[in-house]
Amino acid sequence: MQIGLVGLSYSGKTTLFQLLTGIKQDHTMQGKANRGVVKVPDSRVDYLSALYKPKKTTYATLEAVDIPGLIPGAERSTASFLTAVREADILVNVIQDFENPEAPPHEGELNPQRDLELVLYELLLADLDQVERRIERIKSGKPSKINQEELALLQKLKSALEAEIPVSSLELSAAEELMVRNYRFLTAKPYVVVVNVDESRISDHEAHSNSEIAGFCRERGIPWHYLSARIESEIAELDGEERQLFLEELNIKESGLVTVTRLVYTRLGLISFFTVGEDEVKAWTITKGLTAREAAGKIHSDMERGFIRAEVVAFDDFARAGSMNAARTEGTLRLEGKDYIVNDGDIIHFRFNV
Repeated sequence: MQIGLVGLSYSGKTTLFQLLTGIKQDHTMQGKANRGVVKVPDSRVDYLSALYKPKKTTYATLEAVDIPGLIPGAERSTASFLTAVREADILVNVIQDFENPEAPPHEGELNPQRDLELVLYELLLADLDQVERRIERIKSGKPSKINQEELALLQKLKSALEAEIPVSSLELSAAEELMVRNYRFLTAKPYVVVVNVDESRISDHEAHSNSEIAGFCRERGIPWHYLSARIESEIAELDGEERQLFLEELNIKESGLVTVTRLVYTRLGLISFFTVGEDEVKAWTITKGLTAREAAGKIHSDMERGFIRAEVVAFDDFARAGSMNAARTEGTLRLEGKDYIVNDGDIIHFRFNV
């Protein structure tokens, strides 16, 4: 799964990318999309690794792409921006809400709501252009029942986009959803907003909750979060105990990077299950709703093909018991068949034969 980091120039988007991936900016890549891997923080993996002391600990990962900053009105900038956006599975829009002489805001004035809407507007325009071109193609071609059904849907989408309503906000039938999926509309993609604020305002949770951006996102069902990239840079330099003390001083529950990564993971409909042992403790990423047999296939196709049973215990039950033997005694470690729906946090040992 690919996270596309988007935003206007100087929003702090590249700093956030560097913090998420650990990759420093390559100045030869300026104006081009930069890619890296994001480790998904998970306290459950930390616990299991401390307990088993394995040779290797593997966290779930996502790919992040630092998409070139959008310069409104610059045709070349917009074209490269939209090309990169199409590849992403989810968009994280980074908004500037901090003062820095070296990072001048758009049009010389800080206006987070305007910046958010500028990016969304470019996505709406791109989708509208795609819809209008397809409508013209259908009208100029040979009429058919399938084309007429598609045309009716496209007219519906056109009206919505002209009213600045994203595709993701529309109520569509199952058949319409299927047709829409083939287009890969930009405003149909999952979306998260990150507001990059001055470090002096990072603890003003009430102001964040009552902001114009919060109201805008709340009304549209868009997850949002406030963080300070500068503070996150400082947090990244601290060890565990110092980090926690620093967060407490700032009245912050956890690092903003952890929160944002979790928001992205949830918005994508992803969950993690775990495999454990002395060799490796590993978090596996799957889409919510997969069966035990399908989950086994994420490890190896042989496991899916030769699936027999899955030994499963929920992480919370395991942590409470303290060991597999204790979980077995308590009855929380159980055998499940191929149609069992895997839950987030399940610890699984697959039995298979090929």
